[in-house]
Amino acid sequence: MKKTLLVFGLLLAVNYMFSQGCSDAGICSINHGFQSEDKSFKSTLELAAIYSLGEADVGYFSPYISYTKRFSERFSFTSKVTYSTAHGSFGTRSQFGDAFLIGNYTFKEKNKKQWSTLLGFKFPFTASNLKINGYSLPLDYQSSLGTIDLFLGTNLHYKYWDFNGALQLPIVNLNNNSYFKEYGGTNDFPSTNLFERKPDALLRATYSLKTPNKKFTFKPNVLFIYHLGKDSFENIFGQRENIKGSDGLTINGNIITSYSLTKQSSLELSLATPFVVRDSRPDGLTRSFVLGLQYQYSF
Repeated sequence: MKKTLLVFGLLLAVNYMFSQGCSDAGICSINHGFQSEDKSFKSTLELAAIYSLGEADVGYFSPYISYTKRFSERFSFTSKVTYSTAHGSFGTRSQFGDAFLIGNYTFKEKNKKQWSTLLGFKFPFTASNLKINGYSLPLDYQSSLGTIDLFLGTNLHYKYWDFNGALQLPIVNLNNNSYFKEYGGTNDFPSTNLFERKPDALLRATYSLKTPNKKFTFKPNVLFIYHLGKDSFENIFGQRENIKGSDGLTINGNIITSYSLTKQSSLELSLATPFVVRDSRPDGLTRSFVLGLQYQYSF
């Protein structure tokens, strides 16, 4: 197992240097809704800070706060609010991003197998048309895609493994972005005027390994995200135009290391990078490197 983790770590290191980006409109992070913490605590508070690199020279600092309430041994409810600061050649823009509301139901364990289901929504704080000095910005600088999304998911826990699948479906499009690359002075970002995004489907496999003293937990995982169709925008002639190469598969690698500070609190470090990317990623969610640090407290 040590050799497996070493190889996984080397693969991540190589991809940090050569990868082109990944796609995550929220679907990659909802797996926390499947996690079953110590049932003796009814509430869990999470504070996290995420640093990542995107297209061209854009860098991101994205903190969030999350609260989980366990109403019973079977049912829990999670809320999360995100914030994002994007910095690059266009300037710096900061804004609240999205609010997540997710419910999870866990079924009884049978033959060391336990299923759980997830239903949730994502609500934007902006219409994805933030500007700097009156100039329109590409989606890479926006803190939200400006859509109300529905999440549907299921998870199978078996021994040290978790296998989960999920769908993210935009159900209301509030996106009012007005960026045209023809007026942007660069070809780094595609036109996304009145952007419309297609759904995503996800499959994830996670292996959990704890040290003998149970202080450290390591969770290498692989995510397969398929973008179910071509995104589109309204061109300068007022006609809707599909964006070639915006559909297809993304494969992300992620390794999570958790350290238990006390029975009630823990620290978690997450490193992620893509192995396979779509030809075009107009949604501004491209990340070549993601580093996250999270503090969790249960009470």
